Amino acid sequence: MDIILIAATTADGYIARHSNEVVDWSQDLRLFRKQTMGYPVIMGSQTKKTLAMDLDGRETTVIHRHSDPEKILDKLHSDKCFIIGGGRTFTRFASYLTHIYLTIHPLIFGKGVLLFPDLNKELDLVFLKMLSVDGVKGLYQFQYKINRSS
Repeated sequence: MDIILIAATTADGYIARHSNEVVDWSQDLRLFRKQTMGYPVIMGSQTKKTLAMDLDGRETTVIHRHSDPEKILDKLHSDKCFIIGGGRTFTRFASYLTHIYLTIHPLIFGKGVLLFPDLNKELDLVFLKMLSVDGVKGLYQFQYKINRSS
């Protein structure tokens, strides 16, 4: 199964200014919806609280501090799933990820919620492709595969 982290970040690697922020980065929501529709999505309980609306058309799993990522993934019956946030959830699922899809927004927060706040190992990424989200504004989604051979 492909296990894909999908996130919008600032140029300095933050996914939000604070843990309860409802981030309005709507420029890439159409692409997010298209890519995740019909697939399971996994998120932390803090991320669930920040969603402005339910994610219709997707099986949603909300994890908590003591949830076991391997057991959660074993229950899914799909060829791919998406890990959609937040930072602690991204870190907990890091060793299971097969791909990372990042849309980097032209913002600098300087501080906030990091993409991987507690990652204790490197992830070796192999560039796959770049999709235009909004070419006029220079907004692109960068897609990477995680190289497990190193």
